[in-house]
Amino acid sequence: MILFFFGEIALSFSDKGYPSILNNEEVPFSLLLDNHYSDFEETAVIDEQLNAFLKKWKIYGASLAITKDERLVYAKGFGTANMETGEEVKPGHLFRIASVSKLITAVAVMKLYEEGKIQLDERVFGVNGILNDPQFGDFPDPRIEDITVRHLLNHTAGWSRYSGDPMFSSLYIARKMKVESHLTFDDILEYSLTRRLNYKPGSRYSYSNLGYAILGKIIERKSGMPYQDYVVMNLLKPLDIHDMHIGKSFYHEKYPNEVRYHSSAGKMISYSIDGSGEKVPIYYGGNDIELLGPAGGWVASAPELIKFLTAIDGFPGQPDILLPETIQLMSDPQLAGKGLFGWRGTDRYGTWWRTGYLTGSSALMVRQKDGISWVVMINTSTYKHSDIHRYVSSLMFGAVNRVNHWPAIDLFSMESVSPDPITEIPATNPKL
Repeated sequence: MILFFFGEIALSFSDKGYPSILNNEEVPFSLLLDNHYSDFEETAVIDEQLNAFLKKWKIYGASLAITKDERLVYAKGFGTANMETGEEVKPGHLFRIASVSKLITAVAVMKLYEEGKIQLDERVFGVNGILNDPQFGDFPDPRIEDITVRHLLNHTAGWSRYSGDPMFSSLYIARKMKVESHLTFDDILEYSLTRRLNYKPGSRYSYSNLGYAILGKIIERKSGMPYQDYVVMNLLKPLDIHDMHIGKSFYHEKYPNEVRYHSSAGKMISYSIDGSGEKVPIYYGGNDIELLGPAGGWVASAPELIKFLTAIDGFPGQPDILLPETIQLMSDPQLAGKGLFGWRGTDRYGTWWRTGYLTGSSALMVRQKDGISWVVMINTSTYKHSDIHRYVSSLMFGAVNRVNHWPAIDLFSMESVSPDPITEIPATNPKL
């Protein structure tokens, strides 16, 4: 039974709280969703706890999507998308997903791996490396030549974030490299290769944004396409995902249906990345979102991001975009190493998770063994900064456990899964 008629929804996004944004033929399904489509008595406990959470932590807005057995059973926005306009958060609003972007990049690498275009133990630098350009060949530390694709994927390439993160040091690097125009990633990489590694590649783990930015360049080299184009054409469009993009740095550049970012932890100011010397909010001009790209630059809506998750979760409900053995390789620490491939962590209960944090925003994506997955995005920094993920996860595991029956619907297709749209199916609680 069809629950909602597209003809009735039409394309009147302004009536739904969205600006008019689309000129192409592909209408993102997330823009056709509205909050009241997830108004069910059985999930009211989630509404109550999310609203209380936002109030407690002084968060302006959030978006939540939940799947059960790879059906989208819940998609709802909370709070305010933009304090200037009073616009409410809807399911189709875009949020910065920060380091959740690394999972997208890892999937792109593994897609090329399955196609035989990348080998995990291929060397990245040096005469026989993937990036053997002359500008990347003059490095003082010979260990750099030992870095492989696998090392970049699982954060064991030799760089330590404790000695500074070049992906957040664009003004400093521009001065050191005497770059007067806009700094490029090639400039950042060239500068980084002039410094010695902190440890031998493969010998230990240290989280690295630079490593994932390099993977973006490798994807370009091996595919012959710009990074974002490869991801869109080979990962997203085949999944009918049409509203995920690399974000922008300044407020005036944001997408029309992108939320505004805030801080409830006081002013967070830095010098603008444009080199003007102006002091700006960190979340609008303090970080170069486009340079972060493969490591932390994507924006997405919660429903589309969780649809991407259904294609890499190993569950049978929806076809996966990668082979089962590839998905296991990415998520099994015995195979991938401590850093995994794109994922932030897994546990003995079969739960996988990926976190992302930038000043002004955060995202948390979780895949549970029992067939329940969820994505939470918020548009506000709190005084807990990235530690807010711990409180979000505690909230969500508790809220999901309190749902005894999930609606028998699939908002991905706007259909009921039984003749009776109010029929429910039992939920299985995670063993956590």
